[in-house]
Order: sequence, then structure tokens, then C-alpha cells
Amino acid sequence: MKKITIAIDGYSSTGKSTLAKQLAKHLGYVYVDTGAMYRAVTFFAMQHHYVSENHLDKNKLIESLPDLHLHFEFNPDLGFAEMFLNGKNVETEIRTLEVSRLVSKIAEISEVRSKLVEQQQQMGKHKAIVMDGRDIGTVVFPNAELKIFMTASPETRAQRRFDELVDKGQHVTYQDVLQNVMERDYIDTHREDSPLVKAADAIEVDNSAMTRKQQFQLVLSLVDEKVIA
Repeated sequence: MKKITIAIDGYSSTGKSTLAKQLAKHLGYVYVDTGAMYRAVTFFAMQHHYVSENHLDKNKLIESLPDLHLHFEFNPDLGFAEMFLNGKNVETEIRTLEVSRLVSKIAEISEVRSKLVEQQQQMGKHKAIVMDGRDIGTVVFPNAELKIFMTASPETRAQRRFDELVDKGQHVTYQDVLQNVMERDYIDTHREDSPLVKAADAIEVDNSAMTRKQQFQLVLSLVDEKVIA
């Protein structure tokens, strides 16, 4: 069966990672969560006091990039790969609202994007890969056989994110999460380097009223079309 590259882009909290994990597991493909990579760089910058709500030391972060090493390790108990930063598992730390508030600032930095895009392209050299993010179909894999662009209303996405954070025991308000979602949308779509845009050949999936199962079945049918073609 033909192996393809599947690029999933879209707004924050549209369930890109959930869908990508489902597809990778079903197809036996490699899954790469590029959002986790940007979150890990953000967490690194926070640890070193390069970034905060009102501060960004861009030059210091750029100078530190050679000292920043990212890799994924598959966790068989969880069924997906976790993010490691300089040898330490940071999967829990990178999923906080604090990191969410700052990640778009870090993702705007061209030198950060360049470093991560190079790594992502290396990971996808042999196809049979599902990758999700903001610029996968436009920058990382412009020749991907299947490109999906995911969207949903800000309110729907905020509710999903709020429920997820509360389930993890984090103390947040829905209003704070909604504000974060809308701020990230603005930053992601207005940054100079690789803004979030739908690739011309991407298929848009609005999952505002879809269940995860319905979404999975829809996209799997699109994969089948490409694999059989």
C-alpha cells in the first residue's frame, strides 16, 4: 500500500493532535506533534527567564538554541510519544495555560521556526508520517499528498480546552481560556514568518458539531482516496 505524508494544520484546540494520533495508530504511521516542540521551546525560555507576559529576550533565546535538544519517546502505556527537552520528560509541564499564553510569542521567532522546521522535515523524509501544527502543509511539507485544515468556533474550542485543563486538575476559568484561544488565533494568523493559513490544496474540516468518531471516519475516507489513487 502506498505510503503518504499527512499534514494537519488549523487553529488551536481544534483537536489536531487527537486526530493525528488516531490516524497514525490506525495506519501504523509515525506521529509528530509539532505543537509540543514549540511548547517545549517556550518552556525552556520560561525556565531561563527569556520570556514572560511582558518580556521577551529574543536574542538570548536565539543564542541558546544550540543548547536546546528535543526528541520524542514513545510511551507504550499511554500509546503516544512524549516530549523530552534536554533529556527530561516535559510532557506535563508544556501543557499548562501559562505555556499556552506564551507559545505564540516564541513561535513568531524566525530562528526558532527554522530550527524546528529542519528537524520536522528530517523526520518526514521517508513518508508514512502524520504531522500536525500551523504550517505543515504550507512550509514543512508543501508537497504532502493529503492536507487537512481544521477549524471550529472559538467558543467550542475554548470549552474543549477548558474541560481538558480542569480534568488535569488545573485551576482555570472558561473566560481566561477563551481569551487565550482568541489571542493565539490573532497572533498565529498575523505573524510575519509562516502565518497560519489554509493551503490552497487543503481540505477544510469544521468540527464544531462533530464527534471525534465522525471526524476520524471522515478524514480516514480522505486518506483511503489518496492511498488507493
